[in-house]
Amino acid sequence: MSAVAEPLPTRTKLLYGSGSIAYGIKDNGFATFLLFYYEQVVGLSADLVGLAIALALIADAFIDPAVGQMSDRTRTRIGRRHPWLYGAALPIVIAWIFLWHPPEASPTIVFFYLFGVAMAVRMAFSAFEVPALALLPELSRDYHDRTSIMRFRFLFGWASGLSVMFLAYAIFLVPSEDYPVGLLNKDGYQNYAILGAIVMLAAVLISALGTHKRVVGDYRRQKSHPPTAETMGQIMETFRYRPFLLLMLAGVFAFTNQWLVFALSPYLFTHVWEFRQPDFTAYSLTLFIAAVSAFLVVTPISKRLGKAKAASYLTLAALFIGTAPYWLRMVDIFPAPGDARMLPILFTLLVVATASSISAMILTMSMIADVTDQHEFDTGQRSEGLFSSGMFFMQKVVNGIGILLASQIISIIQMPKNATPGSVDPAIVDNLALIYVLLATVIALIGAWAYTKFPLGEKDHENRLAKTQLNN
Repeated sequence: MSAVAEPLPTRTKLLYGSGSIAYGIKDNGFATFLLFYYEQVVGLSADLVGLAIALALIADAFIDPAVGQMSDRTRTRIGRRHPWLYGAALPIVIAWIFLWHPPEASPTIVFFYLFGVAMAVRMAFSAFEVPALALLPELSRDYHDRTSIMRFRFLFGWASGLSVMFLAYAIFLVPSEDYPVGLLNKDGYQNYAILGAIVMLAAVLISALGTHKRVVGDYRRQKSHPPTAETMGQIMETFRYRPFLLLMLAGVFAFTNQWLVFALSPYLFTHVWEFRQPDFTAYSLTLFIAAVSAFLVVTPISKRLGKAKAASYLTLAALFIGTAPYWLRMVDIFPAPGDARMLPILFTLLVVATASSISAMILTMSMIADVTDQHEFDTGQRSEGLFSSGMFFMQKVVNGIGILLASQIISIIQMPKNATPGSVDPAIVDNLALIYVLLATVIALIGAWAYTKFPLGEKDHENRLAKTQLNN
């Protein structure tokens, strides 16, 4: 096992975590703006937007495991992961810019353009994120330090996505002479994409350079390297590993709620809560507070409850607190739009719910390192890349499911295009809120239950380390 035993220095955690800035911008863009942009601004139907993203997602089922397996088998002077980290930088930037600059063409051409470019974005990020996530078990063997490391990635990811989202709402997606409604400002989306691309390039290179010396130095000091999954049978056996499957099951359901919220947020906030432009800007700031809160509380909660139990409780907290405004609205208890109390109460609940959701995500990604170690202990194979590809694919599945569900909801309720706050039939708005909370409740309850089935905890980790040291 090539991991370093002592806790990772804070400087290295910061540099490693900075790589998720790129993924945070991408994820926030896909989850928050992509459906709205292509449906409301470009004019492609919600059904076709959801289908294009779903088809790109299917292609990922083959791309991510291939990247993970090739990353495990890569042998170069700069190690297994860093050739991938450096090589992904330019493809990420190019694909991202093209995503937000579709041609003015027929719906059929725009559909295939969205499908092709969305797949290119996902492939480029696979080449970076799969090897980056695979570094976690190599960076530290400490059970709780892994959660601490992963919280830096989530903090940077969320902070970057929210910062660029804040700039989008505050600077780019603002009313102009050509676009009286800021969220319909096509030029704003394209400028937003260019800014995101510049920040992504810097983040990817800084993270790769920042972890280069430690990871590559450790790689070069090893006299031999553990075997990896070589054949298709070994690869499939790795993916069928029971702790991994249980963690994937929990992650899919628990993560889906967050991305469903993001995909629907432009519609929910515009039509249920009738946000104006300054309200969207304030919303992005509340999410930043949630990300910082999760960063501060997740490790203490994990130490007290254990990773799996904590993730289950946090998923339930995110569900009950996050959906409370919608349930209360249905019985006319929650303050209505225009009431001075509405925004402070709504934002407070969203901060707590989002912080709980982020904390559960951090713990999920921390647990994948424990799965990797247990799998090596059981089989003798080191397959960080394959396991990280599965988790990365799970996140993209969740992102795709969120957008697909959101697109179907928008289509089913027959949301009118170019709709402004307060202009939509109240029955449509009520249906939007009701369908959202029902889906969110079912999904989150399944996720919380699945976490309770995860079999690996801190005692298992300590016993595994003790046996490994004894054998050595």
